[in-house]
Amino acid sequence: MAFREYKIGCWMFGIALSLSMFITIVLPGLDISSMSSTKVALEKQLTYGWESGFNYYDPFLQGKDKPIKVTLTKSPKTGAAIDKTHAYVFPAGTHFPDGLTHDNILGDGVQQVSESKGRIGDATEEKGGVFLVQTDANDTPYIEYATATRGWTVAATLKAADEQILAGSGKTIFVREGCWWCHTLLPEETQDWQDFGRPPLVGDFNGESPTTFGSDRKAPDLLHVGSRNSSREWMTMHFFNPRLVQPHSIMPRYDYLWGDKDVDGKAVDLAAWDEHFMRYAAGDEIYPPEVPIPAADSEARKLIDFVLNLK
Repeated sequence: MAFREYKIGCWMFGIALSLSMFITIVLPGLDISSMSSTKVALEKQLTYGWESGFNYYDPFLQGKDKPIKVTLTKSPKTGAAIDKTHAYVFPAGTHFPDGLTHDNILGDGVQQVSESKGRIGDATEEKGGVFLVQTDANDTPYIEYATATRGWTVAATLKAADEQILAGSGKTIFVREGCWWCHTLLPEETQDWQDFGRPPLVGDFNGESPTTFGSDRKAPDLLHVGSRNSSREWMTMHFFNPRLVQPHSIMPRYDYLWGDKDVDGKAVDLAAWDEHFMRYAAGDEIYPPEVPIPAADSEARKLIDFVLNLK
């Protein structure tokens, strides 16, 4: 009798657990898969590229295999002035986000316009290309393959860019360094909206992997932090030594992401910087030591680009 009751209990536990997982994972997954991508989702896909977490193309999470977001005020093809535009450059061989390679990611309406008007079907990873995020007359966001529609090549677009933003590589660094252990990217309660901006919509996450929602709230939510604080100087000091801008901050220093050289090619001497800072903290120096500006290809620059791009 006891053995029979034991079996019944195991079956009941298995059924309850399976039902719980079905309700928790499968049903929301069906709901999410039916959502069309928002404009935010398209911008995120083209900014971050394919898979920002661990993958076999970038096993050490160094920010490789990522697109470059650029700011343009003139046409890469003609040189004529244009309205300020963000373009997403995929050098040849850079892997596309899932929205460009899978038919069921963008959503039916967005997919149809992206193919018919945006000509994304002409794009290949082998050749790379330049992409834009547009909105049609019906307010449907879509991806435009500007290399086919406007003749914008990768080389010409990078040359014409007023600014290059390495936010795609920066997100990989964000994941690798565990920033999501303390920072969320998901405002939830009403008071959060007042401080951190509107919460995201379900369609904002189509094609993004991983989502980096965050696992805890030991520090401010960062979803719209680039709109709240757009100062690159402040972010540079904050990542190098958070105590420079927040005396009681518990955030660790990320000065090691600067590497050996700064933007001018000068050696970054962390030991000498620390000695100066300790004299400043003790009141023996009036001013703190200057923080070196990260080199253009440094991991620090990529991480700062990612955070400033969160708007």
